[in-house]
Amino acid sequence: MSFSFLARCCEVARSPFSLLGSVRTATKRAGGTVRNHGGSPGKRLGLKKFSDQHVIPGNIIVRQRGTQFHPGQNVRMGRDHTIYATTPGFVRFYKQKWLRGDRKFIGVVLHRGEKLPRDEASLGRSRYFGLVDLTTFAKSGPSLQTSA
Repeated sequence: MSFSFLARCCEVARSPFSLLGSVRTATKRAGGTVRNHGGSPGKRLGLKKFSDQHVIPGNIIVRQRGTQFHPGQNVRMGRDHTIYATTPGFVRFYKQKWLRGDRKFIGVVLHRGEKLPRDEASLGRSRYFGLVDLTTFAKSGPSLQTSA
């Protein structure tokens, strides 16, 4: 046996990769997956006007997904379930019995102290065609005086 054969056998015993050639190593560390990552930005849902706050027609009262709140008197619901005011007044929240549970409703009243749901059969209508009767409003409501 020659000396070169023995030298090659010793070299194989020292390194198992010498027969395979060079071995590629990772240049970057393995990054794990991220749980609960940022995702998408918030949609700014929720209450925009609170109880007894003054609203004008078109003011958004609630932005919601689904119907946590249902439209009551003098409000409407948009196609994305946004509830908005149709007449000027003050926001009121109330619950009503509905089937086996309660439903939360939102409405708009003319005067700050009024309660909803309003019984229009006994109390009469406070608005006609969405307009306010200014003669009764001036008598019972806040004074609308202009200084000269």
